[in-house]
This record gives sequence, structure tokens and C-alpha cells, in this order.
Amino acid sequence: MNFRQEISANTLILRIMGNLIGEDSGTQLIEAVNEAVSHKVVTCIVDISELRYINSSGIGVLITILTKFRNKGGEVYLMNPSESVKKLLAITKLNAIFQVVKTEEEAIALSKKQSAQK
Repeated sequence: MNFRQEISANTLILRIMGNLIGEDSGTQLIEAVNEAVSHKVVTCIVDISELRYINSSGIGVLITILTKFRNKGGEVYLMNPSESVKKLLAITKLNAIFQVVKTEEEAIALSKKQSAQK
């Protein structure tokens, strides 16, 4: 697994490529999230359009990311999952926990709407 990160308009954007199977790569993702949260970033968009495979450890990483942001009053958006990842999210009922969006713009619009409601 590889990932790129950027912070734009107080939003952490993680672009994950390859296979999310925990191990060292999961630790690197969590470190990036901890750094962002420590700098008061409250929104995270996880671009999983290039994620080929995810196992239970990878799901655990995503749930850890979600927990860290929600504990700070923030939100995590999973962007553009492949059909196989969508099926996994549905089977595990994680599509009811995560907000799944098609585009970055959709995630930003939802984030602004939720911030206005708080």
C-alpha cells in the first residue's frame, strides 16, 4: 500500500493506493491522522478509488481514523470506493457508519453543511 496526504482548507485528504491490510502501512496512516488532528484538522477525506483490496486489519485502520476524527467533533468521508470495496462496506454494514461520497466536492459540501448545523 502507498498513500499520499495533503491538507487543504482544514481538511486532511488521504489517497490510498494498493492493498490496505494493516501492518506498517496502517501505522503510517494513523500517524498522519494523529498529526493532522493535533493541528485541529477535523475533516478527513479518504480517497479509496485506487484501493484494490482491504482486509479486517485495513477495516480496523479505517475505523481508528473515524474514531480519532469523531472524538474531536469531526468527520471522515470515504471517497469513490471500487465495486468490490462497496460490497465489503455493505456486507460489514460499515456503509451505515462511514459517509461514502463520489467526489471531493461532495465531501466538502457535506462537511460545511454539518459544521453549520453544530
